[in-house]
Amino acid sequence: MNLSFGRNKGFTLVELMVVVAIVGLLAAIAIPDYISFTTKAKQSEAKMNLKAIYTAEIAYFTETGNYTMVFSEIPWSPMGNVFYIYDIGGSERVGHTPVWAPDPAADAPGVHAEGFTILAYGNLDADDTVDTWQINDQIDLINRMNDAIR
Repeated sequence: MNLSFGRNKGFTLVELMVVVAIVGLLAAIAIPDYISFTTKAKQSEAKMNLKAIYTAEIAYFTETGNYTMVFSEIPWSPMGNVFYIYDIGGSERVGHTPVWAPDPAADAPGVHAEGFTILAYGNLDADDTVDTWQINDQIDLINRMNDAIR
């Protein structure tokens, strides 16, 4: 015989509210860190691709004696998920097509007699800041505008 003396099985409303509050607190702490982590991971795409373009430009220079402003001559193209647009200074841009356009007066990629400058643009978190990376013929990798700063 099973006798239950007025004890109902289950959780009270207060216990459930405490659990929901704890989960909400943990989410409030974890979500900004997760967004920052994914933004920095996307930035590694730009750094890796700019170094690959640099290597391709140096190889092209070794063969021809000059640098190129056309990606198809290198040959190079981004692979996988692309979050940036790559600009070598010619009429050709490769990569993710953004909803914004970089300011050509402020950013001057291109090839000149002494070397080259290649840019990567990307809006990583849908705000007004555009993440901008640059590499030149001296392999100076510079983050001109950081979209990952919180």
